[in-house]
Amino acid sequence: MSMDIDVIVREVGLRDGLQIHPTFMPTERKLEWIRAEAAAGVSEIEVTSYVPAKLIPQFIDAEEVTVRAMEIPGLTVSALIPNLRGAERGLDLGVHKMNFVMSVSKTHNLKNVRREREESVADFKRIVERIRELPEGKRPKICAGLATALGCSYEGRVPVDDVVRYAVQLAEAGADEIAVPDTVGYADPAQVRKVFTAVIAALGKLPVAAHFHDTRGTGLANVTAALECGVRRFDASLAGIGGCPFAPGATGNIVMDDLCFMLDSMGLRTGVDLEKLIAIRALVRKTLPDIEMHGAIARAGLPVHYKTAEQRVAA
Repeated sequence: MSMDIDVIVREVGLRDGLQIHPTFMPTERKLEWIRAEAAAGVSEIEVTSYVPAKLIPQFIDAEEVTVRAMEIPGLTVSALIPNLRGAERGLDLGVHKMNFVMSVSKTHNLKNVRREREESVADFKRIVERIRELPEGKRPKICAGLATALGCSYEGRVPVDDVVRYAVQLAEAGADEIAVPDTVGYADPAQVRKVFTAVIAALGKLPVAAHFHDTRGTGLANVTAALECGVRRFDASLAGIGGCPFAPGATGNIVMDDLCFMLDSMGLRTGVDLEKLIAIRALVRKTLPDIEMHGAIARAGLPVHYKTAEQRVAA
């Protein structure tokens, strides 16, 4: 992490935000969005998913978006991978980071990636082996995400021991980072503290990231709970768009603009220019006028005489 950054925020709207939206966002508009967020200071963007276009047509331009996004100086370009085949696409393109996903919930894993959890772990091991065949300087980072770690639409609460067990298995297999998502927006702050405390204790120094949804209004409260546990990497989507297509009612990622404002207000530097970030909403609205957008800071504006975390540090 950079010396002048306290918390890393990662944009997932291009993937998680668009995957359930029926209207295709033109490739040039996606790239315009990516460039604008990079210019606003967002240092990592999940730009697409390497799933078959017949399953999610929104990602038919995955290769072009990846290649052109990687031309942006200083930007870490990541993409979601469901399996080894998706990883092979990422390796061929030279993407900077790949985000593997499996579900802690047996039912959700079967519906989302159509296999047992143990098969997902075995596939992740093959992916890591494939990455390690490359020279060190050409290996992408690999993050392992534990979907439904904080609740499942099919099974309800997920045992903490299950979350820890699969987190450890993926870490031992070679993950560079573990992500713990609240895929369906079930989590509350007390549960977040319990799960993240257990996972972080089991993984030691391996970075742990959080991915919250605001489906039931607890998203930012869950962020503060994760911060208390030591988490310093958070996913969010501009205007809170998106959700999981295999989780009924799971719309609503936490709002990137509101997240950055809250962190900044707490004195935690993200490196993001809030006014530039908020302005990008107009680009998305113009391109996809039918998409549902959320956000309190965009509606109310910055407080009068507001000073950013960086300005307060400089003073």
